Amino acid sequence: MKERKYILFDLDGTLSDPGEGIIGSLALALKHYGIEGDPEILRTFIGPPLTDSFKQHYHFDDEKTAEVIRLYRQYYHDQGFYQNVIYPGIPELLADLTKAGKTLAIATTKVTSYALKTLEYLKIDQFFQEDLVVGSYMDGRRTNKGEVIATVLKRLEGGPEDKVMIGDRKFDIVGAKTNGLDVIGVTYGYGPREELEAHEPTAIVDSVQELRELLLG
Repeated sequence: MKERKYILFDLDGTLSDPGEGIIGSLALALKHYGIEGDPEILRTFIGPPLTDSFKQHYHFDDEKTAEVIRLYRQYYHDQGFYQNVIYPGIPELLADLTKAGKTLAIATTKVTSYALKTLEYLKIDQFFQEDLVVGSYMDGRRTNKGEVIATVLKRLEGGPEDKVMIGDRKFDIVGAKTNGLDVIGVTYGYGPREELEAHEPTAIVDSVQELRELLLG
């Protein structure tokens, strides 16, 4: 993978661990409806579009889903956001990739404005051009990972052969393959190895160090 010039990263579960803040904010939003959210179920919300997760696990209709997401974002904005922790070794990896002449991008289903704010909070925003940080819209559009990745690709030169996607969930793998990209699955995030293997990524790594070796040699 070290010959790849353009490297697309998922954000949550790939560059940082947002679990405590996201799960806590989801639990508070569900309490508004008298629901005691199971942390193990809420953990699976990290990665997929929130709309899909609320409908799948709690059978909310469109109106209820929109309201619970609004509540979640309120709690996350006020406190959950600040419980995000970068994975050890990621800042050094991003710095070395940049020194090696790689162009780095973000492809996330997190709302773009939150993604930009997250990168700044984690002190890694200097490694990403703002127009190469692509997420969903606040109104719920562009939550399909394939669509997010396609948007990033339109802003980059060259074809799929000089690019690779990195993520921790099946959505990253499916979205990358839809766009003809090689994809590296990371098991240190929120997707279990079984989930990643089932969708046959180009490679799987178990640590940031293994990811470094694959990208830089």
